[in-house]
Amino acid sequence: MQSIRIKYHNPDLKKVEQIDIGNWIDLRCAEKIVTMFKGDARLISLGVSMELPYGFEAHVVPRSSTFKSFGIIQWNHFGVIDNLYCGNNDVWKFTALAMRDTVIQLNDRICQFRIMPIQPKISFIEVENLENKDRGGFGSTGKN
Repeated sequence: MQSIRIKYHNPDLKKVEQIDIGNWIDLRCAEKIVTMFKGDARLISLGVSMELPYGFEAHVVPRSSTFKSFGIIQWNHFGVIDNLYCGNNDVWKFTALAMRDTVIQLNDRICQFRIMPIQPKISFIEVENLENKDRGGFGSTGKN
């Protein structure tokens, strides 16, 4: 079992926990109230700093209900927090873009994360031919 050291920056923030259903861990808005108008973009504090295990990074994405509940999307579509972002004040944040007027409150679950192994060291070898069968071009999955 992996361990993650976590620091909470808001005493009223509910604790992060892994539940039995699903492989992602929910994160919550750590601000008392976030008011956004359609087109607003901002960083929403998640109120935690974490020390990830060596060799891992966190992938942060919206929950499946985030858009329906709050009308926000993640402006960079996918957040990566590497294991070097682990200082006392390296507070995790969610990059939110409002698609409609919305209000988000303390402890609203707005995103989720999971830890993944970091990219291994790789080298690139330039070749004239790859000698594999072509798959059919970009967007070809599922076509006959």
